[in-house]
Amino acid sequence: MAKVKLDYMSLSMRAEGSDDMVRELSGRFLDMADKYAAPGFYFPALPPSVFEDGCRDPEELNTGDMKPLTTPKEVAPGADWDVVAIYDDAGIPSIMHRFRRMSNKELFGGSDKPHPAFIIGGEVYDEIYISVYPNVMINGKPYSLPFQKPAGNITLDDFSKACFSKGEGWHPMTAAEWGFLANLSLKLGTLPHGNTDYGAWHGDHKEHGQKAPNSNRTLTGTGPETWTHDHTKTGVHDLCGNIWEVLAGLRIKNGVLMVAANNDAALPETDLTQCGDDWKLLTDDKGAPVYVSASGSEIVFTTDNDEAGGVGSSEWGKVKTECKSEMLKEYALFAGEEEAYCYIDATEGEYIPFRGGYWGDGESAGVFYLHLDCPRSNSWTDGGGRSAFFKKKQKAER
Repeated sequence: MAKVKLDYMSLSMRAEGSDDMVRELSGRFLDMADKYAAPGFYFPALPPSVFEDGCRDPEELNTGDMKPLTTPKEVAPGADWDVVAIYDDAGIPSIMHRFRRMSNKELFGGSDKPHPAFIIGGEVYDEIYISVYPNVMINGKPYSLPFQKPAGNITLDDFSKACFSKGEGWHPMTAAEWGFLANLSLKLGTLPHGNTDYGAWHGDHKEHGQKAPNSNRTLTGTGPETWTHDHTKTGVHDLCGNIWEVLAGLRIKNGVLMVAANNDAALPETDLTQCGDDWKLLTDDKGAPVYVSASGSEIVFTTDNDEAGGVGSSEWGKVKTECKSEMLKEYALFAGEEEAYCYIDATEGEYIPFRGGYWGDGESAGVFYLHLDCPRSNSWTDGGGRSAFFKKKQKAER
């Protein structure tokens, strides 16, 4: 057995367990700290932690091989976002971006209701946290850390299970949350660039990241400011290109679009299995189900069940929508980026989404890029994901 406590500025890690485990985690922590301090890398004094002091008292019980950290406290009000380090129940931090609640009207001129990313289990939340970086896997759990080769070869179900295992509030990034970020980037006029041409952005090779060894993936966070959702150094990185990202809470089944209620895909008790009871129809503004008719380079969103079916791929700018649906807007299922591609399989069966594109997609990639043609058992070397977090309301807060 080994035991270690490491501190770097506002980050703290405490591990107790097998020698190999402690050695590996300590090495990762020190490597991250060393790279934060590398010349030319900007991060404002390292993100402030939302935890009291990083560790519980020594007499508190272990959770598995790691001592758990203190639970989050409320973040002081201030800017509309914060970048923070949030520790999971294994004692390892993730760099997360806080987003405050916005309405559909604020985002894209829709109704006054909160965007569904902020409604979880019937409760309206003031904020959610999304991984700044595509995740890397450590001891079977996903983490948002800079200068890492993002994980690949993950299925939706395995990644969801890994995210939920991090503790209360942790979950796989959902289709509602991705839709929120895509709409926000569009609203800000900062649609993200990224690794779309083997380490660089196809539109300007001066925009490039640091490649991972023997890979076309770039290390997380090594691209320029334009590779974030808001074109700032502290934005959410790599939503365009690098690796595909699997999302929970959206599917197409037998040609009809289905979602979890609001952001209930963030809850482990929500049954979103293939035959799960918690899938809801994605509808138009009159409550009619939205189907997809696809054939070759033609894709149509329609409420006509007779037209449903087929397989198609097209630039978003050529996709047709025959109905008015605020829900399609909420989930960024529209031509927010006209050159970004949309692939949909509307044949019999269930298909789940990957979004963003990968390192070789060129102008087809983007935060609006959609692959809704994958069985849930699908895993790609260029397909990964990112975790998200919300501080679950206690009964006294309701």
